[in-house]
Amino acid sequence: MTDTLLAFFKALADESRLKIIGLLAGREHSVQDLAEALDLKEPTVSHHLRVLKNQGLVTARAEGNLRWHALDIAALEQLSRRVLEAKDPGATEAAAGPTGDDRVLKAFVDADGKLKLIPAARKKRGAVLRWLMNDFADDRRYAESEVNAIIQARHSDCATLRREMIGHNMLAREAGVYRRLPREGWREGGEA
Repeated sequence: MTDTLLAFFKALADESRLKIIGLLAGREHSVQDLAEALDLKEPTVSHHLRVLKNQGLVTARAEGNLRWHALDIAALEQLSRRVLEAKDPGATEAAAGPTGDDRVLKAFVDADGKLKLIPAARKKRGAVLRWLMNDFADDRRYAESEVNAIIQARHSDCATLRREMIGHNMLAREAGVYRRLPREGWREGGEA
């Protein structure tokens, strides 16, 4: 439960994402609507929507060439119930202590969510790559420029990290288009 709450609050710990949530609470919006309302570029809005979608806070539906995004009120209510019904949230996780990935991320990621440096050790690098993969949606295709922008939001060396994600079988590249691969197929160092 603690990990769920932490991921939820991290997703909301961004002014643009909070504004998007506010706009979506009123009605559905397309990426273009949100970009115009927030004075942001469309790839930036898409990135923020992906983070919110990964937390289950936003849904999307296709209509022609547009995707309409909406706030998932039911997901918010479910999270509230889980938090309020928990007798001692996180007690079992706290007893077990932080996971290996958590320890690695604490050492390599700063308070702003930026990667300080790429770990040299394979297992530590795998933890960082798994963390970076949280920014990629399962059901989406990405242009290389989008992949680079997503990675550069975390670290400037997007080429190295992109190659590592492909090498660990986390991302696939076909004809210049990238997609996230299923977690169960990730290679050593990137395994769950």
